[in-house]
Amino acid sequence: MSTAYEIAVVGTSWGGLSALRELVAALPLDLDLAVVLVQHRHKLSDHVLPTLLQDRTELTVCEVEDKMPMEAGRIYVAPADYHLLVEPEYFTLSVEEPIRYSRPSIDLTFSTTADTYGSRAIGAVLTGANADGAEGLRRLAARGGFALVQEPASAESPTMPAAALKAVPTARVLTVDAIGKLIGEMSHETRPDPERQIFRKPPSAPEANP
Repeated sequence: MSTAYEIAVVGTSWGGLSALRELVAALPLDLDLAVVLVQHRHKLSDHVLPTLLQDRTELTVCEVEDKMPMEAGRIYVAPADYHLLVEPEYFTLSVEEPIRYSRPSIDLTFSTTADTYGSRAIGAVLTGANADGAEGLRRLAARGGFALVQEPASAESPTMPAAALKAVPTARVLTVDAIGKLIGEMSHETRPDPERQIFRKPPSAPEANP
């Protein structure tokens, strides 16, 4: 058996600090996938966000560096003023032009996650004041990924989760705490390993009576 989900990507903007602190506090210590957090921040932001999140969890929280390998059970934070691209088992940082006036772009991180991990990915859109993340979540869901959206009524700014829900009406809608707990549960789901499945021949048809 292999792990059903290998990565969870979370996007947020306005009100994101409080939401992310609540989310990481809800993640279990036996988390068995990588969690990637993308929050819109000013390009001159310092590196305090990982520290503020580390205060709420015993899991390791780190800011992503270019070509950093990905490990299950860790929380990765997109650095300010860089796009974060998800590659097979590692991350790439880019200084290409902002998308929707944002760098990092949530849509770009979600889209590269969708293209790389497909049905083995979870995407979650939290509070925010614009629509970044909606198209990326749609792409992730279209490739078989699991879509989660913060309940708009519980968000400090409901614009982003509302846009994501409009783009992916089938997304599961939960509070931030419940999203964190569900990601933890889903990290332990398994699926059959195709290379290890045992295929049996179908039973032979009964012989006709003479």
